[in-house]
Amino acid sequence: MSGTELELITEAFKSNWVAPLGPHVDAFERELASYVGVKGAAALSSGTAAIHLALRLLDVGPGDVVFCSTLTFIASANPILYQGAKPVFIDSEPTSWNMSPAALERAFIDAQKTGTMPKGVVIVDIYGQSADMAPLLSICNRYGVPVIEDAAESLGATYQGKPSGTLGGIGVYSFNGNKIITTAGGGMLVSNNPEALEKVRFWSTQSRDPARHYQHSEVGYNYRLSNVLAAIGRGQLRVLEERVKARRAIFERYAEAFSNTDGFDFMPEAPFGTSTRWLTTLTVSPERCGLTAAQLLDVLSVQHIEARPVWKPLHLQPLFNGYNYYPHDLNNSVSDSLFERGLCLPSGSSLTEGEQNRVIECIKTALRFPYRGR
Repeated sequence: MSGTELELITEAFKSNWVAPLGPHVDAFERELASYVGVKGAAALSSGTAAIHLALRLLDVGPGDVVFCSTLTFIASANPILYQGAKPVFIDSEPTSWNMSPAALERAFIDAQKTGTMPKGVVIVDIYGQSADMAPLLSICNRYGVPVIEDAAESLGATYQGKPSGTLGGIGVYSFNGNKIITTAGGGMLVSNNPEALEKVRFWSTQSRDPARHYQHSEVGYNYRLSNVLAAIGRGQLRVLEERVKARRAIFERYAEAFSNTDGFDFMPEAPFGTSTRWLTTLTVSPERCGLTAAQLLDVLSVQHIEARPVWKPLHLQPLFNGYNYYPHDLNNSVSDSLFERGLCLPSGSSLTEGEQNRVIECIKTALRFPYRGR
């Protein structure tokens, strides 16, 4: 927390406007929309809820197909199942670790041949970096299929000078506790379509019809953000740029510390934009450095340092067994390789240089004196 959140929360308490909704919700929507340069936003209980309602806006229903990035957290795809639809997973490309245009093109070609065109495409911007949206949007536009940009991890990043999350027809952000700014739990759907935003607000408040009594003609959800959590979000938004600078500085210290380490390859910053470096991620080549990513995780864990693997691709998850998957090319699944060799290092905005140095020294010691297991 930055400090200003408490002032805004206190304001909500003093007004006795805690929930549901309230002036902080309205202000948070306006401020976030202004920050990313869109016409409007709808504050929701989670990024997952935002994806779910985005799919409803696209009229995704039972039996429909939705293309989705495979290298991402499961929340990007679970809402596809909520709607009774079928996900088709698309691999990453090595430049940005995000959705591969080549794989997406092949998926569309096959879908056209079989008459199973998707209702939408969920393009995920992972680890604080935008996907290469220009070629991806060009493909989707050519086939007339709308895009949901899942920017849950990339608020504050840019693509060709434009804010991440604003390139597709619908954008989604998350304010979960692990994101670059947080409302404890929450999310936002952004769009330049005012009618779509009004529909999202309607659905997210149990689809209550405008009647004196409680009347409901459509299925609705309890998905709106509370006034107190929106107050936290307003305070957090004011320090977003500071958080981005902090995360990028953390990445630069790691990159400098391991600049001469053979076998460590950090997630590249794609030339088309600026990453927030939400997490510092890298791949580890055991052939070159003598240790696997899994062994380094063990070493760090023994020292009570939390690190994690790169996302396990969704096409490898038991839940999605049997669903179609399109690799980057026929002989190369980029996301599989990233999962096998990938490592996410401690990257929190409040990480001190001393704490970071302890992580660095622990890894350097492990490389000098290889540790083969507990």
